Amino acid sequence: MISKSTRLQGRRKRSQDSLRPVKHWEANNALTTTAQHLRAVAELMRFDRPVGWLLLIWPTLASLFLSIGEVPPLWLVAVFALGAITMRTAGCVANDLADRKFDSKVERTLNRPLADGRIGAPEALAWLALLLTIALLLVLTLDRTTQLLAAPGLMIALAYPFFKRWTHFPQLVLGAAFSWGVLMAGTATAGTVPTQTWILFGGSIAWIVAYDTQYAMVDREDDLKIGVKSTAILFGNFDVWAVSILQLAALALWSSLFFVAHFLRWVYALTMVVVAAMFLHQFLLVRSREVERCFKAFKSNARVGFALFAGVCLDTVV
Repeated sequence: MISKSTRLQGRRKRSQDSLRPVKHWEANNALTTTAQHLRAVAELMRFDRPVGWLLLIWPTLASLFLSIGEVPPLWLVAVFALGAITMRTAGCVANDLADRKFDSKVERTLNRPLADGRIGAPEALAWLALLLTIALLLVLTLDRTTQLLAAPGLMIALAYPFFKRWTHFPQLVLGAAFSWGVLMAGTATAGTVPTQTWILFGGSIAWIVAYDTQYAMVDREDDLKIGVKSTAILFGNFDVWAVSILQLAALALWSSLFFVAHFLRWVYALTMVVVAAMFLHQFLLVRSREVERCFKAFKSNARVGFALFAGVCLDTVV
């Protein structure tokens, strides 16, 4: 006969075996939930859309080479590259925090993590604080002048999301915020802001206002419905020509560097021809005002930034 204790042990074993699939399912579910949340965090920080980093990095790195006319220290290149990525990421989080109510009403942005509720505002604030701390640590590796210059740049970057409520020129504020690294790179390498760096800064602002107007053309109909302002709305039917005029201004300023920074030679001149061709291609894309073509034109500006950097860098190195 089977003893009572043996029967109890058998029941306990069967009970434990029956729980194993449940525990296994719970573990898989927890892993899936964690992966989904990390994906939401990555979307919040735009890790899935690196074009924003590139638009910020290329002019900043070009300024490092342009300001002193020689190859800058590699650690400085690393600091500014990481700083550009960190501040772009922080800017995206700050923008989504400010615009979360608007984003839920716009088709292109209604699936952003803050707009659809996958991430709450307190968590987003915590991520923003972490990113700004990292940016601060990077700035502390630089000289005193550059550290002081970083403060107004931060204020402009954090204020940008709110300007679209008050003025039709949020793109101009973004232009200053995205170009601020150009000035900081000048002081970090040359100790001041040389003439060629100011010219690069002015050209970058014109270029950024142009490509962010292209971006605003994508959202114009939604922005009109919810009361958000932009240069695309301000320019109206003149938007395509306004973008072209801004691009011509950027091209003129950047081309003038050939006569100011005397170490720039044929490589830089050739890249300006390439940039002109890219701007012409963008004009052909946006003149129809079709949303997909405007967005394609916007994304192609990462190549414009790279051409600018390549021209300065190669003429400095060769």
